Amino acid sequence: MLRSRDISRWREGTVVAVAFAVCLLGGALRVADTVTAPPVAAYLLAAVSSGLLPARHRAPVATVIATTGCGMLVAPIGLLSTPLMVAPTAVSAYSLAVRAERRVVLAALLPAAALLVAVPPLSETDFSWADISRLATVAATPLVAAVFGRSTRHRRAYLTIMEERARRAEESRDEEARRRVAGERLRIARELHDLVAHQITLANAQATVAAHLFATRPEQARTSLDELVGTTRHALDELRATVGLLRQPEDTSALTEPAPGLAQVPELLSTFHRAGLAVSMHEDGPARPLPPAVDLTAYRVIQEALTNVTKHAATGGAEVRLAWNRDHVTITITDDGGGARKAQERPPGYGLIGMRERAAAVGGTVVAGARPEGGFRVSARLPLPAASKTARRTDGATDGEGR
Repeated sequence: MLRSRDISRWREGTVVAVAFAVCLLGGALRVADTVTAPPVAAYLLAAVSSGLLPARHRAPVATVIATTGCGMLVAPIGLLSTPLMVAPTAVSAYSLAVRAERRVVLAALLPAAALLVAVPPLSETDFSWADISRLATVAATPLVAAVFGRSTRHRRAYLTIMEERARRAEESRDEEARRRVAGERLRIARELHDLVAHQITLANAQATVAAHLFATRPEQARTSLDELVGTTRHALDELRATVGLLRQPEDTSALTEPAPGLAQVPELLSTFHRAGLAVSMHEDGPARPLPPAVDLTAYRVIQEALTNVTKHAATGGAEVRLAWNRDHVTITITDDGGGARKAQERPPGYGLIGMRERAAAVGGTVVAGARPEGGFRVSARLPLPAASKTARRTDGATDGEGR
């Protein structure tokens, strides 16, 4: 396989050979479109001017000047000045236009075009219109070549810009993919944390109750153990479904159950009741349907807050209150235990952080802290979808009839 350097050499040799042949062909032309054998001077001029072309990459301006000087010798040595004779000048002009700025190109080629026709043939004293047309074509040859060179320069610049845009677009797609992967990992980490913290806390509470009642009330201890078995089985099922997301990142069929929401809160509270935590729930205002993400966030906030009560509050009761407003719902979980003091003594965990991140992801906020009268309170404010005009009209008509 040819290397790039070998290919460049072959291409350069081809350009020099073609320029030599074209220039030599121009040396064979005579007036009245006759062709004769090229004289020795034509061979020398074609060889010298074509031999200068390899230098056009390193010194394009100098090469244009040198090839223009060779073109100026065409008429004095008795050859017919045609565009073929200035082929090396055209090639060097093309290379100059590709590599140099426009002002440099104009400064070099305009004088060169004039000099190519500045020296008249020694044997001619007057010119016909055909001669003038031919010389004008000779002068225009390097300028036309420069136009093609500028076009090539612009095309290469355009391709470079498009390649850069494609590269940046590819980097943006990779960055977006990494961001999505990071977001998905964070979401799965939150789900795993909520799942493990909740179920393990309940299992620990049920095991503690069973151990306490084992010697005095064996029947109740057996009931607690049965509930413990059910809790651990449910935890394994949820853990298996969540981990299934990692095994099949593009297939969500592993999740056969819908995401939990406020509709599942009564069932959630019953699990805490069985674990020994009495939880009461109150709602203020008419309930409204929530978007799936907000519904899941509301459920997870209640779950995590009650889990923290079970682990840290050292109390047997808690309260969940939902306040429905026009554009938001406020979820408040309170207890009267010692969770606030313990929260200051232990290192910060991921429960409150996870709740705040979940709420922020749906446009809400979470505030947590000690209550002045004792205990701990977690309050989440989550946005509600805007009510439709139809619903507002219906509510207005109902209110009017009631009044």
